[in-house]
Amino acid sequence: MNSIGISILLIAVGLAVGFAVSFAINYFRGNLVSTKADNMIAQAKKEIEKLKRDAAIEQKEEAHKIKMDLDKEIREKKEELKENEKRLLQREASIDKRDEVFQKREAALDEREEKLSEKQEEIQNEKSKVEEIKKEQLDLLEKISGFSKDKARELVMSKVKEGMTKEISEFIRESENEAKLVADKTARELIVSSMQKYAADIASDQTVTVVDLPNDEMKGRIIGREGRNIRTIEAITGVDLIIDDTPEAVVLSSFDPLRREIARVTLESLIKDGRIHPTRIEELYDKVCKDMKQKIIEYGQETTYSLGLTKFDPELIEIIGKLHFRTSYGQNALQHSKEVAELSGILAGELGENVTLAKRAGLLHDIGKAIDHEVEGSHVDIGVDIAKKHHENTVVINAIASHHGDTQATSVISAIVAIADALSASRPGARNDSLENYINRLSQLEEVGNKIKGVDKAYAVQAGRELRVVVKPEEVDDLEAHRIAREVKEKIEANLKYPGTIKITVVRETRAIEEAK
Repeated sequence: MNSIGISILLIAVGLAVGFAVSFAINYFRGNLVSTKADNMIAQAKKEIEKLKRDAAIEQKEEAHKIKMDLDKEIREKKEELKENEKRLLQREASIDKRDEVFQKREAALDEREEKLSEKQEEIQNEKSKVEEIKKEQLDLLEKISGFSKDKARELVMSKVKEGMTKEISEFIRESENEAKLVADKTARELIVSSMQKYAADIASDQTVTVVDLPNDEMKGRIIGREGRNIRTIEAITGVDLIIDDTPEAVVLSSFDPLRREIARVTLESLIKDGRIHPTRIEELYDKVCKDMKQKIIEYGQETTYSLGLTKFDPELIEIIGKLHFRTSYGQNALQHSKEVAELSGILAGELGENVTLAKRAGLLHDIGKAIDHEVEGSHVDIGVDIAKKHHENTVVINAIASHHGDTQATSVISAIVAIADALSASRPGARNDSLENYINRLSQLEEVGNKIKGVDKAYAVQAGRELRVVVKPEEVDDLEAHRIAREVKEKIEANLKYPGTIKITVVRETRAIEEAK
């Protein structure tokens, strides 16, 4: 009990001593902190006082500097204002001087305007006087010359028109000559080159065929009893048989080469067979007709193959083959068409055109001639219908329609075909014209020239290839001669049909004749 009490007492004493010691420590520490704080506050106050003094000094220095800058700027502004004022005064003086000059100039202009008005009035008066004098002189001139003003104007205009006509004619002549030099040279080179590359035999068909006989006795057998055999042959073939004094020969005459060929083959077959009577004649004729149809197709195929052309309808091939048995002025139509095709291809190649299309157009250009004896219409219209029926190219159709100038050519190939057609028809030996047609053409040529005003006489020379027109020199001058040549050319092209080209030469000569007595 005592020990517990002692322990409690000791604890209580320990607590009291600890509290007293802690209180004492805290007290002394508080005093020390308070002293430090006071010291720091005093130090801060000193620093603040120092900063205030430094700031005041800096502020005074800055204010002094700003004052100095303002004073300097004010001085500069004052000087600038003085300079501006000086310049303004100078400008004002200059403006005053200019205003004075302008006033003087305005006064001078007013004075000049017054003088001009006076002068203009004087000129107007003078002009009125001149017009009156001019009118008096015109009236006097009309009385002296006997011409009125309108009449004189008409006379002058007619003279001017005449002079201009001559100048225009001369210009046209010079332009034509220049164009001809270039065009003729180029065309000649192309045509010569084409003709050199293509050469054909000179051959023309005739209207008769001679059939050789083994002996003269065969003539009697061909004639038959009372002429029944020869009548049968002529009736079914449509060909005339001429049996004359020519030994061992019979002449077949017909303008249709196909009929003449069928009659020839039939007659030769009868001679070989030996049995010549009407029934046998009819049998052989039927057989030859069938064989001839196959031969016609072969002619057409051979032609297209030789030209390198393909894609033809069988019917069109047969029509092409029929051209072998048609002629124009003695020229074989198929041979002519092949020539035109070859020449068209060469010309197209020279000009950079489609060679195959040009050959096709050249081959078919006269296709209408194959059946023009079976169908009504010109060979051109028939040819166009055939080409359209077989769906040919529009260029080919136009070439057929335009190769005689009936229709306007719409492509270069159409023009090429027309040129090739003229070349083939006009080359030496290509055609064989009758004497009657030849004389007719020459007469028509001369008639065209003789109808022109100022022409003395026209002569067709060189087998109708040239027309020489002799004019009256007292009525026609040199420029008018050119106009006449062009007029003759246009009339020939419009009214005549002819193969190839015709040269027109106008001759004007003046002869001075005197007699010494």
